[in-house]
Amino acid sequence: MDKVGYYVKFRTQAGQRDALAGLLLQAADHARDAPGCELYVVNTASGEDDVVWVTEIWRSAADHTASLSADGAGELIGQALPLLAGPPERIDLRPLGGAGLPG
Repeated sequence: MDKVGYYVKFRTQAGQRDALAGLLLQAADHARDAPGCELYVVNTASGEDDVVWVTEIWRSAADHTASLSADGAGELIGQALPLLAGPPERIDLRPLGGAGLPG
């Protein structure tokens, strides 16, 4: 089973970055206990006032998919959608290794 990773870029409605970041940090709390979640980090970048990035690594794509239907996930997604200026952009990754990544 190959690990999967994602860089996900969320572009928000004007002024909604911090609200979305708060919801994504709640999602990170849920991900902490999700089977197969090895990394879920919420990020912002200077110069991108209406963008939030999430960096994820999962033991498998199936674990990631299952996390989207876990308790509380649907509610957080429902709260986040109105804050977005468009659909999230996702870059699929194949983690190879490195500091902080479990073997």
